[in-house]
Amino acid sequence: MHKYLVEGGFPIKGKIKANGNKNAALPCIAATLLTDDEVILRNIPEIEDVFVMFEVLKYLGCNVEKIQDHEYRIQTNNITTSELPINLCGKVRASILFAGPILARTGKVVLPPPGGDVIGRRRLDTHFLALTNLGARIEVDGVFKITANKLIGEDIFLDEASVTATENAIMAAVLAEGETILSNCASEPHVQDLCNMLNSMGAEIIGIGSNILRIKGKKKLKGTEYKIGADFMEVGSLIGLCAVTGGELEINDADPHFLRMTRLGFNKLGINWQQDENSVYVPTNQKLKVVSDMGGSIPHIDDAPWPGFPPDLTSIMTVVATQVEGTILIHEKMFESRMFFVDKLIGMGAGIILCDPHRAVVSGPSRLRGDILVSPDVRAGMAMVIAALCAQGQSEIHNVYQIERGYENIVNRLNSLGAQINRVKDI
Repeated sequence: MHKYLVEGGFPIKGKIKANGNKNAALPCIAATLLTDDEVILRNIPEIEDVFVMFEVLKYLGCNVEKIQDHEYRIQTNNITTSELPINLCGKVRASILFAGPILARTGKVVLPPPGGDVIGRRRLDTHFLALTNLGARIEVDGVFKITANKLIGEDIFLDEASVTATENAIMAAVLAEGETILSNCASEPHVQDLCNMLNSMGAEIIGIGSNILRIKGKKKLKGTEYKIGADFMEVGSLIGLCAVTGGELEINDADPHFLRMTRLGFNKLGINWQQDENSVYVPTNQKLKVVSDMGGSIPHIDDAPWPGFPPDLTSIMTVVATQVEGTILIHEKMFESRMFFVDKLIGMGAGIILCDPHRAVVSGPSRLRGDILVSPDVRAGMAMVIAALCAQGQSEIHNVYQIERGYENIVNRLNSLGAQINRVKDI
């Protein structure tokens, strides 16, 4: 285990390339199981969650070869088992994504409960609703035993717009017999990436980017070469970090067209940027002042399924708001434990009232002090890094494994921009 020693007070300046979208890479890795042919994936972030997914593929009998940095060749023509390993699945929430493709490919899958972030109850019911509608049978006995003699397309209305449940349903439906209509489905950029990759493999998915997908099942898919899009969560984190440290940053390969709602959220905090087709430029001397709603009302930032404000950025926005003049409400609607990390920010000197598990009122600007912190999940961990970098003095951040699950080589990349972070063994 390692920890970060962070010295605050240094502005972030320079140029950086956005990494590939973690939440797109994980389902696309699982989707390689849908063909016997070779698949090459590019722009894959080299992070812990990705490495665990690759280990699961190898356990199943598949071949994973690194071609060069961020580029991998995957061959899944020799699946030797349909039973997923407990030790690996317990490390990553995305292990649930193997259910749909293995079921479609072999007719059965044994799935241990998935692991991942501890941010409240994360139900699996929607996954099973979709798979049973396609013809699967599910038994629960410590593990999930899912079988199907044949998957048949169906008109399915999901009970919530779950990203991973949508992705599982899509991956099962592309090899099902007949047409599947998937309504109330998630449409985030990572879901779009998965759909576009599958179409490049010969699938027929119509309605990409909307909440209704029409999927015509195929008997077989072919190999492909596919490049994952930018991680808009990382881009948003970097924008926030730059603004609160008084820096200046150019983010390349950023896919700015996916930042429209993120921009609206940052605009409420007086933060803006310039962009072209591919890059984002965050200038120095941001206003950092809350823009009141019409009539002088206190504004709020609340998350929602796409195209709403991304839930994974609410932790980041909470920290950013501590450095902004004025008062704003952060409303995290989707995960009941995600806001509990704010007690650490309060200990650093932040002016925050935690109203309940979902809402926090933030008043700033606050002069944060360095402190000893523990990362509870990927996004709150990055939020703590941002808080430490704009605080006075030194901070220690423990359990940084959680951060490195989602942010590749984060210490070296931030240090190249002027940050002062040391990664040392946590004894």
